[in-house]
Amino acid sequence: MVGRFELVSGWGRTSPSYCDIRRPATDQEVVEIIETAKKTDKQIIPRGLGRSYGDAAQLGGNIVIDARSLDHIYGCDLESGVISVGAGISLDALMRIFVPMGWFVPVTPGTRFVTVGGAIAADVHGKNHHVDGSFGNHVISLTLIGSSGVMELDPSSEDFWATVGGMGLTGTIVRATIQMSKIETSLIKVDTERASDIDDLISIMEATDDNYKYSVAWIDLISSGKNLGRSVLTRGDHALLEDLPIQKRKRARYFDPKVGPKAPLSPPFSPLTPLTVKTFNTLWYYKSPSRKLGELQEITKFFHPLDGVGDWNKLYGPKGFCQYQFVVPFGQEDALKEIIDVTSRSKMTSFLAVLKRFGEGNASHLSFPSPGWTLALDVALGSLGPAKYFDYLDNVVLKAGGKIYLAKDSRVRPDLFSAMYPNLPKWQVIRDRLDPDNLFSSDLAKRLSILETK
Repeated sequence: MVGRFELVSGWGRTSPSYCDIRRPATDQEVVEIIETAKKTDKQIIPRGLGRSYGDAAQLGGNIVIDARSLDHIYGCDLESGVISVGAGISLDALMRIFVPMGWFVPVTPGTRFVTVGGAIAADVHGKNHHVDGSFGNHVISLTLIGSSGVMELDPSSEDFWATVGGMGLTGTIVRATIQMSKIETSLIKVDTERASDIDDLISIMEATDDNYKYSVAWIDLISSGKNLGRSVLTRGDHALLEDLPIQKRKRARYFDPKVGPKAPLSPPFSPLTPLTVKTFNTLWYYKSPSRKLGELQEITKFFHPLDGVGDWNKLYGPKGFCQYQFVVPFGQEDALKEIIDVTSRSKMTSFLAVLKRFGEGNASHLSFPSPGWTLALDVALGSLGPAKYFDYLDNVVLKAGGKIYLAKDSRVRPDLFSAMYPNLPKWQVIRDRLDPDNLFSSDLAKRLSILETK
């Protein structure tokens, strides 16, 4: 039985709308920006392509380092797949360069428009976490410039793991050496099947997910009753050359994705009402095959479908939307089902909801992935009562021993955040040593009191 929404909202405070944006072209210019901050009593946050949904890369009234110009390729070994790149280069650029050469990024989130530095700072995950872990697992070394100078870090160092998942709060990552993943083609061999409800989905994923490198399920969060949590599950691996028709093998690693037409101007109200979302979800579920094996899909269709629509977020209307992602441990499936049930009952208009299974986490204190079920959903802010709804979800997640994803948070309360991340005090000790001048901060860090040592 679902309880009542009772908590006071935890929506974050606003910041000044201005900041001092710096665009360094070299490591030395990053050092100079840091020295300037020390002299002017300003704080700093690095920023990549700005794809975090909240305030992780914002710092009103202070200095924002736009790292996109740090996008050089310093070296690559096409035999081993080890590359050394600037932190400002995007996963999109890496794919365009290296997929035709037979190498794929080790981890990609739902958008390829993420910088390497941002991928490390958020320790992003993808559809292959249950097999390969998160992005930080594939970083061989990194260069960090902080208030104490230039540091070369590798996974043997606790400073490395404080920076991986550290949301840019230990310093500015300027370059990294990464192990890429070997591929034969630029296509994904995909198996698709429908699950009739959430119990059916969990059963299928538990039994067979480990047979696939990539796995994700879209869930209909507005269905109810016997259809509660009905889903479309898509799983696959990189297609081998022998999987392609003979006529396609000459261009087996072709990769040149295009961004489609931009979404029109934001409508005066959100078109995502319970009725329209219910209609969309029903059509999406029944248009998907009940079972289809071995379909060849392009990388962008399988990993980054929203990247094909420019400014897709405008479709949510003038109030926008809130993205929410959590993980609960294996064995806490009842918490997952409760969240799906309360979402259905409350008629929150979420048409984009994906479920994945996480494998083992890494040594990062603030990394999000840990063994369990992770559900990401969005809610149009034109919906009724989203603040109380998200507060309720926070409590369900916390009670189950789970946590929310910092890269997508914009409103969780500080006390709940610290309870969800029990390793925060250990991280704070390392961070204070790395940044004794307290130069690096963000609106997210201030909102959640991340830097306040207890």
